[in-house]
Amino acid sequence: MKIWVITLFPEYFSAFKEVGVAGQALSGQRGRGFELNTVLLREYSPRDFKGCDDAPYGGGAGMVLRADVLKNALQKGVIEAGEYGENWREKLHIICPTPRGRVWNNEFCKEFASTIWNEEAPRDLVVVCGRYEGLDERFLSKYVDQEICLGDFILTGGEIPALAILDSALRFTPGVLGNRESYQHESFQEPLLEHPHYTRPREFEGMEVPAVLTSGDHKKIEHWKQEQRVEVTKKLRPDLFEKYQRESK
Repeated sequence: MKIWVITLFPEYFSAFKEVGVAGQALSGQRGRGFELNTVLLREYSPRDFKGCDDAPYGGGAGMVLRADVLKNALQKGVIEAGEYGENWREKLHIICPTPRGRVWNNEFCKEFASTIWNEEAPRDLVVVCGRYEGLDERFLSKYVDQEICLGDFILTGGEIPALAILDSALRFTPGVLGNRESYQHESFQEPLLEHPHYTRPREFEGMEVPAVLTSGDHKKIEHWKQEQRVEVTKKLRPDLFEKYQRESK
């Protein structure tokens, strides 16, 4: 399965393809075999000086990425390069990180991964990374299937949200994580955070590992973990704790 990223800065994705769990998934060492391709936006500008942006109509600060350049990058850099043919709409899912999109969270992430990369009819993914003041609305309305918001803050471009979206979504595809329980008991699987974790050494600067974790009593250990999840969430994320209380009723 292919992932295409249209960007002005493909350097953001060089290390992503080479390190960690995501890098192994993208190199075919884990999961179902993904391939990440970057499409350099400026290579598809009709201008001699490779201009990809222009001043906004109606005035205002900043510059806007041009619809024609974005379309050329999609058409030539993805559709033609990937040989998707005339029915490319059925084979691709095009997303763009924007502040007005649906907010990315764990539930959305699982839904996204299972929908786009399902085993019966998977689609290749195209991520369009914005810059400056954003993208021409005409390209968004005609070619982008889904806008996604990483959170209520502004970044200098869409590359970091793209990395976050890909890294988190890849984890929910079969075979990417060596142990399925790695995500089944993580934070946000329920409206609770994870319990505290401990490893060797048993004593660190006068602090001991909780005795229950070395007791060998699995029932007590699981009870302790659940208690800690509640306490940690109540203390550090009261918003999640309120949600947990509502859903527990």
